[in-house]
Amino acid sequence: MSLFHPLDRPVWSALTSRQAPLALGDARALRFDPAYALFAAAADASPESTAALAALNISANGMGLVEAGDMALPPGAVVRAQATCVQMVAGSLNAGGKAVAFEPLGEADAADMLALATLTVPGPFFEKTHRLGDFIGIKQDGRLVAMAGERMRLDGFTEVSGVCTHPDFRGRGYAGALMRVVTARILAQGEQAFLHVYAAHAATIALYETLGFRVRSPVTYTVLDGPG
Repeated sequence: MSLFHPLDRPVWSALTSRQAPLALGDARALRFDPAYALFAAAADASPESTAALAALNISANGMGLVEAGDMALPPGAVVRAQATCVQMVAGSLNAGGKAVAFEPLGEADAADMLALATLTVPGPFFEKTHRLGDFIGIKQDGRLVAMAGERMRLDGFTEVSGVCTHPDFRGRGYAGALMRVVTARILAQGEQAFLHVYAAHAATIALYETLGFRVRSPVTYTVLDGPG
């Protein structure tokens, strides 16, 4: 029986359940295929597991750990960045919200999605990140100006991620409106929605609270580089 809540270790939970086909590694340590995400996790804090985590390829983009508790770092890894985030969960949506015209995004939009995410940096976003879940977006004259979608998926939970708006189109409520749609779809499937946000971003946390998300737990986000 698991000794932790699945959301305490979302990366491990995702890679050992619904996103196992994207996992690289073994029973001691796993990571997402680097083309999809930089996230990785060891099975536990044992020397064997942390050594296995170190043996996984730390790609040019690095390796990301998301943990609610302390976790030993793999030997030889160098901490590029570390930040305290909060994990937020929604089991229902608050009433209200702005309705916007949106459309599904797919392979034909992959280059535009990567370009928008690279410009706005909503979080790590790579060549195949858009394949982690369903994404929707808003276009103006054929130009993608806002999007939101899904990232980590584990039993009973799906993460809302990739939420971003082009700087020229901010202040129009696009992010909140798209998040509401993505979250509603997750809830309609009988799951809970969750997300991660930097703890210092009080205004963003407040926005998510207006949608119905609540702070569940602090988590530590660590980005590692390989030795040398």
